[in-house]
Amino acid sequence: MNKPQVPDFLKNIRIVLARPNHPGNIGSAARAMKTMGLTRLYLVEPKVFPSDEANALASGAVDVLESATVVGSLQEALADVTVACALTSRRRELTTPLSTPRETTPELVARARDGEQVALVFGNETFGLSIEEVEQCNRLVTIPGNPDYFSLNLAMAVQVMTYELFSHTGVNVEYLRADGEAATQGEVEGMCGHLEQAMDDIGYFRRRNSERLMRRMRALFNRSGVLRDEIDILRGFFKQVQRAADGSLKRDED
Repeated sequence: MNKPQVPDFLKNIRIVLARPNHPGNIGSAARAMKTMGLTRLYLVEPKVFPSDEANALASGAVDVLESATVVGSLQEALADVTVACALTSRRRELTTPLSTPRETTPELVARARDGEQVALVFGNETFGLSIEEVEQCNRLVTIPGNPDYFSLNLAMAVQVMTYELFSHTGVNVEYLRADGEAATQGEVEGMCGHLEQAMDDIGYFRRRNSERLMRRMRALFNRSGVLRDEIDILRGFFKQVQRAADGSLKRDED
């Protein structure tokens, strides 16, 4: 199966990092983004950028850093955005709807598919987003976690959110599965018959109920979704067992 293409509408979703302190976090966030098909990174007043440390931690996503847009305010980063999600883990005295990434992403993906500009806004590593920054967004998103210890770093939060987005793109992992043609029922039955004969040849059924045992073996193979080349491997093995049982294998070796 051919490798699927990343949907174009993901270009309508941007990651905005507001006042990031550590260049390594910028690089790690870029890596998290590219892993999930996102490439548009906005940096609001980064303390250090560009940076060799950011490039090192981007690990193959340096192109995301090189194309990043650096702006002087969150207002600039959101100027053409219709849906802006503020990521926060603190209680806020705001009436903006609060939801989890899983609850929010279907709407974000639908809006991006329609051509709207969507932003996920992440705050400073130490202080998060200010009240003023949150007020510039029209969605509040909280990643649920342990109430007694909730400490995701910036890149982790970006990874969680971008994964949830990518999971709604329809891109699956079928292309990673091993190629192989499924065996027909006739081929499975032929293999089971061969197995039964081999087991009989070595005396396996002397103290066992052959009918009951073979019923379970058939159920096992039918449940496993065996492939044609796997049938060939097993039947080759059964043949060698039979040859060993009647002594022909030893004669060949001699």
